[in-house]
Amino acid sequence: MAVQNSALNAYKQNSVTTASPGELTLMLYNGCLKFLTKAKKAIDEQHIQEKNTNLQKAQAIIQELMSTLNMDYDISKQMLPLYEYMNRRLMEANVKNDTVIIDEVIGLTTEFRDTWKQVIQITRQQQYSNTQQV
Repeated sequence: MAVQNSALNAYKQNSVTTASPGELTLMLYNGCLKFLTKAKKAIDEQHIQEKNTNLQKAQAIIQELMSTLNMDYDISKQMLPLYEYMNRRLMEANVKNDTVIIDEVIGLTTEFRDTWKQVIQITRQQQYSNTQQV
C-alpha cells in the first residue's frame, strides 16, 4: 500500500509540474469542486472542523485564481468581481453552515471549469491546425 501511495504522489506531482498554465487552471477548478463537495458532506455529517478546513481550501483556490488574473484583458476585469463574490459567499456558508450557498458556488465553479475546458480544447485544435499548415 505504501508503494501505491508513493507512486500516486509521484504521478500527481509530475502532472502538476508538467501541466500547461491552462491545465493548471483546470486543476484548480477541479480541486475547488472537490473541496466544496467535501465541505457539503461535512455539514451534512455535522463535522464542523472538516467543513471549515474544506471551505478554507476552496477559498484559497479562488484567491489563487484571483491573483493569477491578467488585468490587461477585459475578461479578467469581469472575472475578478465574480471570484470576489464566490469568496464572500463561501465565508457566509462557513458561518451559517449553509449547503445551499455551497451549491451556488459549485454551480459557478462548474460553469467556469467547463468553459475553461472548452477554451483549452479550442486552443489545442488551433495549435494543431497551425502545425499541420507549416
